[in-house]
Amino acid sequence: MAFLSYVIWNTSPEIFSVGSFALRWYGLLFAAGFLLSQQVLYYIFRKEGKPESDVDSLTIYMVVATIVGARLGHVIFYQPELFIEDPLSIILPFEFSPFRFTGLQGLASHGGAFGILFALWLYSRKKKPGQNYLQVLDRIVIVVALTGALIRLGNFFNSEIIGLPTSNPLSVVFVNRVTESFTSKKDSPVQYVKVERNKDLPEGANGRVPIYIYVVFKPGVEQLKAKNYLEGDIQYYLNYFDEYIDNQGSSLKYQGDIDGDGNYIARITTFGIARHPAQLYESISCIVLFLILFLIWNRKKEKTPTGLIFGLFMIILWGLRFAYEFLKEDQVAFEKGMTLNMGQLLSIPLFVAGILILIWALRKKVKTV
Repeated sequence: MAFLSYVIWNTSPEIFSVGSFALRWYGLLFAAGFLLSQQVLYYIFRKEGKPESDVDSLTIYMVVATIVGARLGHVIFYQPELFIEDPLSIILPFEFSPFRFTGLQGLASHGGAFGILFALWLYSRKKKPGQNYLQVLDRIVIVVALTGALIRLGNFFNSEIIGLPTSNPLSVVFVNRVTESFTSKKDSPVQYVKVERNKDLPEGANGRVPIYIYVVFKPGVEQLKAKNYLEGDIQYYLNYFDEYIDNQGSSLKYQGDIDGDGNYIARITTFGIARHPAQLYESISCIVLFLILFLIWNRKKEKTPTGLIFGLFMIILWGLRFAYEFLKEDQVAFEKGMTLNMGQLLSIPLFVAGILILIWALRKKVKTV
């Protein structure tokens, strides 16, 4: 079972880049979630005899509500100082000096949830008669679970929302942010980076695992320049990204040589930190939740008790979110030392609301039978 002890994740979060703009897997998966959700909604509305044109309106409401709600939720719950220190960064997806496309840095799922609840309330009021708020929510949460699965997969590509260190099988060593930093500068002398397990050293405590980082320099880079870059920039990056790498010492441990193409190559000996892939836990859970809710709807379709699907969604999603938070690192510094972190505190009222809505739906079903 040694081969199951950990996985090294060194896939680039970028698909391609042009100048300061980069298409990232996160953005692609985020968009794919809404596109797939739209197709599922078309199917649901078609089966229930509702106008498919309403799906287009719902999609717009959902996209805007998710982005705006998630962004504002992150700022309000995790970075309220931005309202004073840098208010433009709340709404602008780029920086000015130097100009660089950044995307919206920080999105909170709880904020997205509140945004969706408010937006669908506006939608149901606008579409009256025939658009019951809870009935709309019953259909929407089916596809929200699907979209959530793809967004969490995007978080995995970004190596964000990482789990706590662990020695459990199938833990993940996230190194793509570290290796990306070696080549990100325009004047970087590094051609490419490869990471492998170091089978010559034993695994350490608390998820510390030995790894080799192979740094291949560009053709023509002199050994002295390569060594200076290793002992300067790369040493800095290994210490800076200490949530992914435990470099264990101030001096860089490496061996240098010339490869078959005449390029200088260095093999760095260090320790990665194996962690719970919390993003994948949530992504897989959301896929299972999507299938459960879709099958419940598919049994009776428009005759499904109002509020049943929405109540189950709130209980399962936020209950699991509360539990998974115990396996995650704190998202912000102020959470350190808290018995329950911000994600858990925000999940509790949503979980309770789900219980109340489910009880109401089941009681109403009994009365109408």
